[in-house]
Amino acid sequence: QVQLVESGGGLVQPGGSLRLSCTASGFTVDPNAIGWFRQAPGKEREGVSCIRYDDTTYYANSVKGRFTISRDNAKRTVYLQMNNLKPEDAAVYYCAADLLPYTPQALCTKSTPEHWGQGTQVTVSS
Repeated sequence: QVQLVESGGGLVQPGGSLRLSCTASGFTVDPNAIGWFRQAPGKEREGVSCIRYDDTTYYANSVKGRFTISRDNAKRTVYLQMNNLKPEDAAVYYCAADLLPYTPQALCTKSTPEHWGQGTQVTVSS
């Protein structure tokens, strides 16, 4: 059974940092690309950052320079380091993956990935 399990969300003050983790299991073939998506109440889902098997990455303009995506293949885990968090970053963050050969940008902006985690809440508030 394919699973994506996120962790690392929480409450942080503006300007603070969090690191989200997404651990994949049950895939018979490693996903081509994995990404982080977020959705805040009343807003559309946004592709935040995606990474492909060759470490090609994509970042939404809203997070460039503040967020960094990385992966540890041995641990089958993808991380999202979030620095200088802003109130507008508050959302439920989801990890998602697909086996199809999407580029990271396509996965984040044009596709609906096949596999999703349960989400982790990020709250940015003083």
